[in-house]
Amino acid sequence: MAAIAPSILSADFARLGEHVREVEAAGADRVHVDVMDGHFVPNLSMGAVVVKGLRPATRLPLEVHLMVTDPDKFLDGFVKAGADSLIVHLEVLPDPRPMLKHIRGTLGKKAGLAFNPDLPVSRVEPYLADIDLALCMTVFPGFGGQAYIPASNDRIRELRGLVNRINPACEIEVDGGIDATTIGAAAGAGANVFVAGTAVFGAKEGPAAATRHLRELAARAAGGGA
Repeated sequence: MAAIAPSILSADFARLGEHVREVEAAGADRVHVDVMDGHFVPNLSMGAVVVKGLRPATRLPLEVHLMVTDPDKFLDGFVKAGADSLIVHLEVLPDPRPMLKHIRGTLGKKAGLAFNPDLPVSRVEPYLADIDLALCMTVFPGFGGQAYIPASNDRIRELRGLVNRINPACEIEVDGGIDATTIGAAAGAGANVFVAGTAVFGAKEGPAAATRHLRELAARAAGGGA
């Protein structure tokens, strides 16, 4: 089943609650919250206070993507604010298993592991049994509005093969350049969760119509489910 995760990084923060309610009503499956520290990526973004403010505005799961050098410093704050899942980057964790165990066990939240376009897909293989979601970045993280990297499709296919063999329940999420022209290929390659920022909140037809359209395209490409 294709899932759409609108990224609020591209939303109008003056109308954030309204926008999130729009995409929820349109069938969005979760809300993606990008957190950047200005070190791991060359940009700064929102903190736990945004999640705390958003939590009463939606029933959707809040997914926090920690693009930070030291994710351990952020986990408790985001959980207290109302996060439902936490995604950390393999690049900053020599062995992510203790942190993944902490997220899933002690904190009782879903755990995701993200990796950048220049990291071999095989690097995530040892940890697939320990996660709920594998996030295959389809751009280099740090800024919204980037173009989808075409080579991502082969990486998604490779990841799908590993997930099917090791942990079929693990979701495959893609983030970066996802829009009406790229979502079909990503879904056909095996992704089933699609982070979209500009394509949702910057769409001329509005966030709700854009969310519905992306869901339809992904479902069609995946043959009705992925």
